[in-house]
Amino acid sequence: MSGDFLALAQPGVQQLSPYVPGKPVDELARELDIDPATIVKLASNENPLGASPKALAAIREELAELTRYPDGNGFALKTLLAEQSGVQLDQVTLGNGSNDILELVARAYLAPGLNAVFSEHAFAVYPIVTQAVGAMAHVVPAKDWGHDLPAMLQAIDDNTRVVFLANPNNPTGTWFSAEALNEFLQDVPERVLVVLDEAYIEYAEGSELPDGVEFLSGYPNLLVSRTFSKAYGLAALRVGYGLSSAVVADVLNRVRQPFNVNSLALAAACAALQDADYLAESRRLNDAGMLQLQDGFRALGLKWIPSKGNFIAVDLGRVAAPVYQGLLREGVIVRPVANYGMPNHLRITIGLPAENTRLLEALAKVLARG
Repeated sequence: MSGDFLALAQPGVQQLSPYVPGKPVDELARELDIDPATIVKLASNENPLGASPKALAAIREELAELTRYPDGNGFALKTLLAEQSGVQLDQVTLGNGSNDILELVARAYLAPGLNAVFSEHAFAVYPIVTQAVGAMAHVVPAKDWGHDLPAMLQAIDDNTRVVFLANPNNPTGTWFSAEALNEFLQDVPERVLVVLDEAYIEYAEGSELPDGVEFLSGYPNLLVSRTFSKAYGLAALRVGYGLSSAVVADVLNRVRQPFNVNSLALAAACAALQDADYLAESRRLNDAGMLQLQDGFRALGLKWIPSKGNFIAVDLGRVAAPVYQGLLREGVIVRPVANYGMPNHLRITIGLPAENTRLLEALAKVLARG
């Protein structure tokens, strides 16, 4: 007996395309018979520093306990996060990456007949988690590549249960101010959960970006999601978290999978969170690399979208796919973003100085070929 298992899937799932990550180094090496040691990957917004030495030491100490389940409540990490953020322990939800937090929100608050609001050019996971539970997506056209917050307010209707905001946004790097965020939150109905995705917040200094945590006490319908995958350099371990009211955190924990954050991730995240020197160096390297790439783009006559993340979207002034393929042949992996409605752009992660130089040289060579 056989069946059409695509047709049997939920309608929202049928319409989805699988998330496509940045091309792995080994895959490109196999495809083009290139020495993997010579390939530069600037496609997935990973931290080029490598992990914190303190995080690596914590992982080594934890290895002897691999036969044990992790602490399902993540007490040590939640305690550190609560102390650092100035919230209570019961306001913290741990996730298998911040993507997990987004999925928990969708599972808890969205369903057929309901909808989520998010911006054009926003993170691909927002439509995935929305459609997967059968909810509708209200996609609001972007303004100057970024969130049009007044228009997003207008898109909220009686069936809206979630609004996804990203600050800064991936893949555009655009951001909004604390004043704009506050005005938005003031006008959002209390029954609508606002998810403020701050995956790249640690790359900002001072008041460059609003700190979503500062708004939690005033807005019980706000959830701030963050990750250890970017500035903290732990992408492979998949650990993120949400900060919200205790009521929202309790709801999310009802649908959270047991032991969703593994022991190595918990230990490494605790150590990374306390390594201020590593975080400062990550920020310094990112700031310098951002200037290096901007100078390089300027020399090539290219425009770009100003960014507050650890990446930058460069406008090639033409369809970017052939340039992307040309860069692959040069052993440089970046991220095409046509699936985000940006066919003329490539998203490029900030790398080490030598990696940035390699990218710029390869880009100049590919562009010169016409």
